[in-house]
Amino acid sequence: MPTRVIIHVDLDAFFCAVEEQRNPALRGTPFAVGGSPEGRGVVSSCSYPARLRGVHSAMPMSQALRLCPDLTVVSGHYAAYEERSSQVMELLLRYTPLVEQISIDEAFLDVSHYRIETRMLAEQIKNEIRNELALPCSLGVASNKLVAKIATDVGKASNRTGAYPTATTIVAPGDEAVFLSKLPIRSLWGIGPKTAEILESRGIRTIGEIAERSEEDLEKRFGKTGRDLVLRARGIDSRPVICSHRAKSISQELTFSRDQNDLMILRGTLRDLSDQVGRRLRKSNYTGTTVRLKLRWPDFRTISRQRKLQIPTDSDDIIFSEAVRLFQSVWTTGRSVRLIGVGISGLLHETEQLTLWDPSSKRDVQVQQTLDDVRDRFGERAIYRGIGHRRGNLPMGRSLLGSSTPDAE
Repeated sequence: MPTRVIIHVDLDAFFCAVEEQRNPALRGTPFAVGGSPEGRGVVSSCSYPARLRGVHSAMPMSQALRLCPDLTVVSGHYAAYEERSSQVMELLLRYTPLVEQISIDEAFLDVSHYRIETRMLAEQIKNEIRNELALPCSLGVASNKLVAKIATDVGKASNRTGAYPTATTIVAPGDEAVFLSKLPIRSLWGIGPKTAEILESRGIRTIGEIAERSEEDLEKRFGKTGRDLVLRARGIDSRPVICSHRAKSISQELTFSRDQNDLMILRGTLRDLSDQVGRRLRKSNYTGTTVRLKLRWPDFRTISRQRKLQIPTDSDDIIFSEAVRLFQSVWTTGRSVRLIGVGISGLLHETEQLTLWDPSSKRDVQVQQTLDDVRDRFGERAIYRGIGHRRGNLPMGRSLLGSSTPDAE
């Protein structure tokens, strides 16, 4: 079987790089993208100067400010991230149709058909992303997806100077096991904290030490997962690059900075989330058949409700109307809410839709298109529906900062 050539592309501190394009004064400074420090806001991404000060993603913003008092906190511009991500993926498709996007800022490419030197090709891709889109990225190149991804991580970790790493790390065919052998076990895909704790209790601390174990030995302890761990530790991964993922659902969630029981604010939040879901449907050429509501109470109990529509829709108003109906079925006056989410599932692409939402008038379509145009030009929060928003009390701290594309299978 011919050796594959897989490139893993990872945009360095992607949200921060886009924010620097929007505001060049941020360049070279410690800043973080995320929610307000006055509540439950967390760091979604942070600049490399901030990382040198101990700040990292998923950290409470209040803690980040204690570590780095001069940290600048920037609210995320998610429409801009989506747009830039799409542009990167379009650029990658110039090289091969075998592009598998695994997150808003990461993708695998199968470039096995190229006959030019691998490093030259990788550097060419990196330079085009930088020159055309002004975005830094790091690349890992190997014979399979597993090792390519780890190669990217190793390259990024080796450059902790406070600047974007823009690393290119290549693992030659046949060197996979040697490359992995000295790395800590937590670097290997599939090893979480509990598995790592068990392995370390048995004196296994490097990937190479896993590779030395027999498949039967670890299979006895971990079942089929144990056998898979040994194969991965030896650099074996036969997964192909999957060039398209079927979207299952699209959703948006928001965590309030303080538990919220004001009906106007809760309805306004449902309106905002419904608009965002509808817009993402239209940008992806999808309609959906089932509207879903998610609520988390202050005690962290989480519930969800859903309602199937008679006709598939991409209409903000219909999504909002159904979300409100679901909300009213579970919420009682005065009850506080910690998190609220709106989603839609049962997605149909425009090529397979037998019937679409039939608006009551052309005016509905025109209004929707105008809203989309304004938000495309000026950002998600440039315009709002007139529904009692009381902007001074709007929730802070988006809880799914990475959910900028349809959730995939």
